[in-house]
Amino acid sequence: MINVTFEFMDSISKYIPSIKQPKKPLSLREKMVWTVGILGIYFLLYNTYAIGVNITDVTQPILQLISIIFAARIGSIITVGIGPIVLSSIVLQLLNGSGIIHVDMDNPIEKGRFQSLQKMSAIIIAVVESVAFVLSGYVPISSPADAGIVMLQLAIGAISIVFMDETMSKYGITSGINMFIAAGVSYAIVAGTLTVIFPEVVGAITAGGAAAPANAILAFGPLLFAILVFLISIYAYEMKIELPLSFGQMRGVGGRLPIPFLYVSVLPVILATALEESFTVWFKFLSGVGGSFANLAKFIAYYSNGTLSGGLIYLISPSFPLPYAAPYGVGGYIPYFSYLLTHTSDLFLPFGGKPLLVPEWVHVIIYVVVLEILCVIFGKFWIEMTGQNPEKLADQLQEMGWQIPGFRRDPRMIKKLLDKYIPDVTVLGSLFVGLLAAFATLTGAIGTGMGILLTVGIIYMVYQQLEQENLYETYPILDKITK
Repeated sequence: MINVTFEFMDSISKYIPSIKQPKKPLSLREKMVWTVGILGIYFLLYNTYAIGVNITDVTQPILQLISIIFAARIGSIITVGIGPIVLSSIVLQLLNGSGIIHVDMDNPIEKGRFQSLQKMSAIIIAVVESVAFVLSGYVPISSPADAGIVMLQLAIGAISIVFMDETMSKYGITSGINMFIAAGVSYAIVAGTLTVIFPEVVGAITAGGAAAPANAILAFGPLLFAILVFLISIYAYEMKIELPLSFGQMRGVGGRLPIPFLYVSVLPVILATALEESFTVWFKFLSGVGGSFANLAKFIAYYSNGTLSGGLIYLISPSFPLPYAAPYGVGGYIPYFSYLLTHTSDLFLPFGGKPLLVPEWVHVIIYVVVLEILCVIFGKFWIEMTGQNPEKLADQLQEMGWQIPGFRRDPRMIKKLLDKYIPDVTVLGSLFVGLLAAFATLTGAIGTGMGILLTVGIIYMVYQQLEQENLYETYPILDKITK
């Protein structure tokens, strides 16, 4: 372990703009006003395309899931979204949580330096990702001469999100990351319903015939599946195991330790999907390489007209050649499922020869199985790297004075109890979020499974926070007691 104080940030942080803390505690009404105002700015940037972007070519089939997770919109001012904040936070928190570095978060000076480093890293990543999005072609530009101005706009938008997040954390009701994700998913659900579902329903009804009502109901499929995923997510977030604990220093004082079913939330499926999507990006530029290496590249990922349509990466991804990327892309669920049952994709052999024809239903099975395996791996990895495993959690409870009722104060006893639940809950929760995300993706649920899971969790957390704020305003003495 390396004890890092980040003293070098003292001379750098004074050049990094910072949002000042409010001079006095804000009321719930004032926090709501700030929250609405910041969300208004976010939606303005979300719906404003950067100057020089070719709007007619803006598509995001590959980055759709990542865009929802990172509260972004390809081609807009905030194309990069909250990605730099999340990446900077994850890397530094993993380094600290894994013990590679050690920062004393109880020390205000070290904590301030660490937060300044996070902000500086997020700004640097924002600039780098803005350049990468344009150079990779994911943000189509009208002409090569517009590349510089587009990069500049995306960088300014990404840096603006960094400071909007800081403002929301200090003046709003929750962090900006949470609100931007929830707002982005909610917008995707509403916009998707208005622009996709309703035209399909109108077309199904005007077509007439005895099948018109059934076709109209099927046209609502993506919305109905989104609602179903939403309800399942609410139920999953409410599931938890409560372990009895007692406070060793005060006889008769006890409590319960909740272990939620979604112990690692949706992080496993986020990391698994990010890895799969990264593969599609990494191997895209290799598809045009000549020689014997080209066969190996096509075996790994085959692109047809710039679209992933074959290879190993295709088999582990939810990608389907347009217009089959979504059920409503082919006129409804009947043609969509017919496509899955009858179509085949090419799996090119690395040493040449005729490609193997892989049925799309096999593609679906492989995608789900690989996603589930990756979710379990990342779920177990995450609790180990962030200190949420039974051993570290037992040590934390021991330091706070908690113990198991009826047993002597020993972290080994707490660990033994936690070992009965946390490993199993981690695996089951990871499998669940992976399966729900796959279900939502394959059925075309608006907002995607991850987006809905994240939004439900954020709304539930904000609801609890609003209840607490309202309680403190009603009974001010409680605020003094808890501080």
